[in-house]
Amino acid sequence: MVGRLTGVVKRVKDVAPLLTAVHCSIHREALATKTMPADLNKVLNEAVKTVNFIKSRPLQSRLFGILCAEMGSEHRQLLLHTEVRWLSRGKVLTRLYELRDEVRVFFVDVRFELAERFCDFEWLCKLAYLADIFGYLNGLNLSLQGKTVTVFQVQNKIDATIKKFEMWDRRVGQNNFESLDSLSDLLGSEESEIPSSVASAVSAHLQALGTQLRKYFPAQDNMNNWIENPFVLQAQDAAGLSSREQDSLVELSCDSSLKLEFTQTHVVRFWIRVFKEYPHLADKAIRFLMPFSTTYLCETGFSSLVALKTKYRNRLDVTSDLRLKLTTIQPNIGALASAMQHHPSH
Repeated sequence: MVGRLTGVVKRVKDVAPLLTAVHCSIHREALATKTMPADLNKVLNEAVKTVNFIKSRPLQSRLFGILCAEMGSEHRQLLLHTEVRWLSRGKVLTRLYELRDEVRVFFVDVRFELAERFCDFEWLCKLAYLADIFGYLNGLNLSLQGKTVTVFQVQNKIDATIKKFEMWDRRVGQNNFESLDSLSDLLGSEESEIPSSVASAVSAHLQALGTQLRKYFPAQDNMNNWIENPFVLQAQDAAGLSSREQDSLVELSCDSSLKLEFTQTHVVRFWIRVFKEYPHLADKAIRFLMPFSTTYLCETGFSSLVALKTKYRNRLDVTSDLRLKLTTIQPNIGALASAMQHHPSH
């Protein structure tokens, strides 16, 4: 679909040669986080299998809900895992970890091949870590979504995540697991030392995550930093600009009224605002900011389409309805109503 030789990118570039193609940041983040050590992947698969065993059978699901209610649990049900929906994995693991005691009691009367896993401290440590790390990655995924997320914001969040993983890895080497809430609580409640195999797996996974994220999000140079904030000007930031553009950038950076306005508006709106005064700078900045960093708008449009075109309205022409659903323009109902003739003549 996005192939440069035969896909949609090639077809669009045939019509618009200046097109810039960008791989969706959310998809890149999802690809980067798929890699994990074999032992952690085994725990993940067993956790998903456990959830599916309970959730796929209506009777067992109801009995488990009754058990959770009798034990005074905060939750009544597990969450079903699916590879299609974003964020599914983290929520599934977190819920399973929170209900681990209920699951262990449930398997006392229900035969299941993986029942003993919930009595295995090492396995529970790995489950707690997976719940923590995928919960954090869920938060990262959500932070990359939005209508106005820029490439700078994406890169900043990824860089921060990579540095966090490096710091967490150093803490793991010092037997400090405070950054991983569920794992830290489990170790505290059991008053036990973490098995060396778990610490090694956690360290290897954190290192792999950092490596993969850097692979999909290479470090950016500083040549375009002036676009993100033209009022914090460094000599190397303007290296890619012509002499005239550098002069304009210096003039802009010394304008106190524009500096105040910059702090109160989005970076894209700011460059549109100064286009008349600094056309060359603004044109270059807008061209850099124009590519969508994610497919968020496309996904929200698809969700709106699914909501509109149900099985009961499968023949509906959704063009007009979808436009109304997706527009950000607020209709003036009063003006529209007053313009209508209330009592047409016969």
